[in-house]
Amino acid sequence: MDQCGLDRVRGRFHVPRMDMQNVFAPRGGKAEVEEGADFSPKFDADGLIPAMAMDATTREPLMLAYMNEESLRRTLEIGEAVYWSRSRKEFWHKGATSGHIQKIVEIRTDCDQDALVLLVEQIGAGACHTGRNSCFYRKVVAGTTKLETTGGGKSFDPAAVYGNH
Repeated sequence: MDQCGLDRVRGRFHVPRMDMQNVFAPRGGKAEVEEGADFSPKFDADGLIPAMAMDATTREPLMLAYMNEESLRRTLEIGEAVYWSRSRKEFWHKGATSGHIQKIVEIRTDCDQDALVLLVEQIGAGACHTGRNSCFYRKVVAGTTKLETTGGGKSFDPAAVYGNH
């Protein structure tokens, strides 16, 4: 078991089945949260925590999404990214529609446990619904308010994967 009480099985994380409802430790004091070994994520007023998915090998940012307590629990349980869609108000198992699954390699949290970084193995052609490998395919041109692309084009046809919506 690692520091968060998670078993690493075949390169994937899963929470031991003994208590799936109470996976996260209660939040303690500042020192306990910042220096302790208990995973006690801090969800915002809407019950969400930001989760930045990054390629585990290249460290390229792939996407930013949000998780609620249940989607984070599901992520830990199945070893694949499950987010909460703020616009659709529903769980979003990344890749369930597209086949572009994000297998969890490692989950990191910041010092006060109110943000997550998911180091993932991106399976499939890309992470972005626009058809690109990453949602972060543009950068702000220094000294301007203009954007320019950072590289390659689309890696898949979103209409073929998601249909016209």
